[in-house]
Amino acid sequence: MASWTPQPDGLVQLLQLLADSLSDNTEVQLAVTKRLDTFNSIPDYNNYLTHVLVRMPEQEERVRSVAGLILKNNVKYFWRQLPPDVTEYVKTVLVDGISDPMPMVRQTTGTVVVTVLQECGPANWPQALSKLVQALDSPNELEQEGAFGTLSKVCEDMPRSLDAEIAGIRPLDFMIPKFITMLTHPSARIRTHALKSLNSFIPLHTPSFAASIDAFIAALFQRASDEIPEVRQHVCAALVQLLAARPDKLMPEMDNVATFMLYSTQDKDEAVALEACEFWLTFAEEHELAQHLRPLLPRVAPVLLQGMVYSETDLILLDTDEDDAAVPDRESDIKPKFYGGKAHTQASEGAAGAGMAKMGRDAGAEDEDEEDEDEDYDDDDFDDDELTSEWNLRKCSAAAIDVMAVNYGDDLLAILLPLLKERLFAPDWLNRESGILALGAIAEGCIEGIEPHLPTLVPFLIQSLNDPKPLVRSITCWTLGRYSSWCVQPLSDEHRNTYFIPAMEGLLRMVLDNNKRVQEAGCSAFATLEEEAGRELAPFLHPVLGNLVFAFSKYQQKNLLILYDAIGTLADAVGDALDNKEFVDVLMQPLVEKWQKLKDEDEDLIPLFECLSSVTVAAGHSFAPYAQPVFERCVRIIRANLAAFQATLLPENANVDQPDKTFVIVALDLLSGLVQGLGQNAEQLIASSDPPLLQLLSYCLKYPEPSVRQSAYALLGDLAVSCFGILRPALGQLLPDMTHQIEVDPRMDSVSVCNNAAWAAGEVAMSYTRVPDVSEFKPFVPGLIERLVPILLNPKSVKSLSENAAVTIGRIGLVCPEIVAPHLEHFATAWCQSLWEIKDNEEKDSAFRGFCTMVQANPSGLAKSLPFFCNAVVRWSTPSAELNAQFNTLLNSFKAAAGDNWPTQMAALPAPIQERLRDRYNL
Repeated sequence: MASWTPQPDGLVQLLQLLADSLSDNTEVQLAVTKRLDTFNSIPDYNNYLTHVLVRMPEQEERVRSVAGLILKNNVKYFWRQLPPDVTEYVKTVLVDGISDPMPMVRQTTGTVVVTVLQECGPANWPQALSKLVQALDSPNELEQEGAFGTLSKVCEDMPRSLDAEIAGIRPLDFMIPKFITMLTHPSARIRTHALKSLNSFIPLHTPSFAASIDAFIAALFQRASDEIPEVRQHVCAALVQLLAARPDKLMPEMDNVATFMLYSTQDKDEAVALEACEFWLTFAEEHELAQHLRPLLPRVAPVLLQGMVYSETDLILLDTDEDDAAVPDRESDIKPKFYGGKAHTQASEGAAGAGMAKMGRDAGAEDEDEEDEDEDYDDDDFDDDELTSEWNLRKCSAAAIDVMAVNYGDDLLAILLPLLKERLFAPDWLNRESGILALGAIAEGCIEGIEPHLPTLVPFLIQSLNDPKPLVRSITCWTLGRYSSWCVQPLSDEHRNTYFIPAMEGLLRMVLDNNKRVQEAGCSAFATLEEEAGRELAPFLHPVLGNLVFAFSKYQQKNLLILYDAIGTLADAVGDALDNKEFVDVLMQPLVEKWQKLKDEDEDLIPLFECLSSVTVAAGHSFAPYAQPVFERCVRIIRANLAAFQATLLPENANVDQPDKTFVIVALDLLSGLVQGLGQNAEQLIASSDPPLLQLLSYCLKYPEPSVRQSAYALLGDLAVSCFGILRPALGQLLPDMTHQIEVDPRMDSVSVCNNAAWAAGEVAMSYTRVPDVSEFKPFVPGLIERLVPILLNPKSVKSLSENAAVTIGRIGLVCPEIVAPHLEHFATAWCQSLWEIKDNEEKDSAFRGFCTMVQANPSGLAKSLPFFCNAVVRWSTPSAELNAQFNTLLNSFKAAAGDNWPTQMAALPAPIQERLRDRYNL
């Protein structure tokens, strides 16, 4: 259909509409859009668009580009529905636009070519690749640039699709060598496109790239001194990727590479410097290269330290040298926050403190699998330090120092200490500020080496909170937060009075600073201090609450979100110390004021609900005066959102967006907090709810979004703990769904649902230990065990899920040992291993009591797993008297049963286990 020609009348009409679409009048634009949409019913409409884009050079450049953009969208959404003769025409004509003299037309044509290739695949349009590569040899430089710009986009978007045999040849076999030769092209644009294209293949380990890698590296070194910053930037990017993908190729020349990258890290062009700095962060993250980076540290560390100094560009963008607390936030200042539901997991021994959060470049989603040990770093950890969320040289330098500190500890500290002392006490505030940032960056990795200096450094930081420069005060807050675990350790009254209390008071002053950036950093750092201090803050609740409540009168929208978080964290930290009418009345005054101003559909209600979820638990019965309106509003919001969701399922509402599930999640979580805080007193609220809460809950348990089900099962478990009398009649309908949610291999987005369902099943089981008749529960036990045991036995199970499954199996065994005990030999070893590292608590205690009850019912079921059981027993620090007695009885019964073989069995155990068994149980 390459001979297709447009109808003159139709072409004139289309050109007029395309011209009208450029109007500034919104009504005209809407009318044009509607009219153009009707053209999609014309079979050869996309031929007209292609014709205007490529074959009408006399038309205005913008008109042709609009035609191209419409064509791109049509290709993207309707390509597979277009007639074959239309797709053939588009493919035949389109590539000619690459050589158009108009830059906008060339760029738009390239975008459409890439979109067609994405839809049909390079294998179904080999002519495109062939024409584009041939155009690289064109004497017309515009055609070369257009072709290469398109090729670089193709390489970036679909590198794996190109690594295949197409029409009997592998295109990369000739594309990659060709691109390498183009690195010497006189045009900087061509050189840049060549580098961008080649860099797309470095991580893929393709045979075609491997065959040319030495030539590529040689060409890179030739371009190292390129006069164009963008070219040098992509040279640095290539070396970063080569370091990660093929370090063996760089190590022989590492001294030269390091010299170049250190020089480039100090490049006047910030984009080049940032890309070069990525090299050091990548180097630090690659553990197998540690011995190669270590000798470079004396050269690298000072350069990274210099990279932490604010640039002129940073200072222009930040512009925070003022008291701006009364200035309203712009909408762009407020980042969206994503809310998950409550997740019930077991606390492990030796869990890391919150004060040592890592730093870095790759924003990560909330991880439902705490076993994931990926060490990419999240640049959100620098948000207390950076008003802009953009990844920059300063952040990258600090992140690299952070990782190096973790990997090299005191070796790095020995290099940094003299430099830090010089910077921390520098008269120039920019150098002083960067020194404080560096001190915070090394907090985790160098803590042992830096600790002897903290009695001097912490007072220095507290004093720096008085600095006249807001940027110094804000970074000091962040760094002080990084050392909060040292400040709060209860070594002595002197330590508390010298470090903890002044740090707390200093950060509280920053919470009320007149600069919004300092408020944000102070509030975030104080939240970190809260997490570390826990109940140590209880004696100071009166002044703490006074400061936080006063902050409501000063804060703008963005910092209010952080203030809500700080209040929620405080409640979690001090627990029932907040169960005091005076404290709750003080705290609720501003929260109620916000509550009353917000409508049910206002997104600002979400962080308020999340904050109240923590407050209600900690406030306990002191929250009772506020409970009813909170409960009723939660029920109303859940009901409205469920009804809105059901409405979207109707055929006539197919194009209606589903309601924001977050409102349901936070309302369910707040109800959980109320139930936990009020205990049995919540039954009155639930009994009078309209519609019935359990009816709404049953819908939420089946909601398609996992995060809603996650919060629903959390509430179900809390109801089992506190309001079992109301929940019990409904369990016949709820337990089958609960069992179904417990999966041996759940999808990652459903791990927390499975966790909470397993936990809730355990709480239901524990509630049946408090009633005389458990016959109604027994029919559900086999199904639960069939789901829970495979989770224990699956080596790929998420750690938290295995732990919850083990706890629930033990708890069910406490209620129905006769049903579970016969299966003991199948899961006893895995059960003991799953709970080895869990901190002593009531849930663990009840699970072990249930396990011991099952062993008493079926001692032979533990015969092969006795060493694992012994290990699990001695890992207890403070078992309850009842559990300790069970341990003693069981172990001595096994000793008696073994008779003369007992010494042999004991000797097979590791010496520390033998010793503890003898000390505790006279074995």
